[in-house]
Amino acid sequence: MPDSPRGQKKNMDWVTTASGFLVGLLVGATGVGGGSLMTPLLVLLMGVAPATAVGTDLLYASITKVGGAWAHGRRQNIDWRICGWLALGSLPAAGATLAVLATLSVDANHYANVLKQCLGVALVLSAIALLLRDRLHEFALKRSAGVPIQRSPVATVVTGAVVGALVTATSVGAGALGVAALLFLYPNFAAARIVGTDIAHAVPLTLVAGLGHASLGGVDLHLLGNLLVGSLPGVYVGSHLSRALPERALRVLLASVLILVASRLVM
Repeated sequence: MPDSPRGQKKNMDWVTTASGFLVGLLVGATGVGGGSLMTPLLVLLMGVAPATAVGTDLLYASITKVGGAWAHGRRQNIDWRICGWLALGSLPAAGATLAVLATLSVDANHYANVLKQCLGVALVLSAIALLLRDRLHEFALKRSAGVPIQRSPVATVVTGAVVGALVTATSVGAGALGVAALLFLYPNFAAARIVGTDIAHAVPLTLVAGLGHASLGGVDLHLLGNLLVGSLPGVYVGSHLSRALPERALRVLLASVLILVASRLVM
């Protein structure tokens, strides 16, 4: 006898919560991978419409990153000036991207196909950023050897705009691409300061982008609640496992998974 609709819904809730825990575990262990994995999981594993997956994941990210930003802020790991420059580029770019998505949403099938293609591209770029992050950082360090720390307002604003457009369209890129770009622009900064600044910038960006998607009908609040129930303990457990796990090996594994998922989405 087939499951009742209520039973199927309950089973799906468990799958969503378990997925949230798995992604939270990876985020806690590696510091990246939230949007890169969550949205593809929702689309490919649970059959969620791409627009709903992106919008829900953006609001999920804005909530989960608040705790990280608060913790980094207490440790003074955030450069608020750089954070402001990033937002100066990313928030207008988010608004422009939402306007484009609003025009595309008239044709639901075309909208879904465009989002899938954009998501595939964003996943490949994130995978490349994960694999080349250390080499880019080493190159930037050699280039800046003996040079006093300099801030690059224009390059930072442009970086914010690129990340803002990509994150708004796909919910992917705030972590892997943002950190890689900041490590290249500011190689003399401590890694914790780079990560803290990136997380602090991601909070308003994902909130604005998520609310924009909500206005387009692209957020499932029930789905959001189940993801949070699973991911919050997952992040906690992953953060305690991070010291025992080889971060570089995990990044290579995560990059390989992202490329595989991207090919599945594009195909």
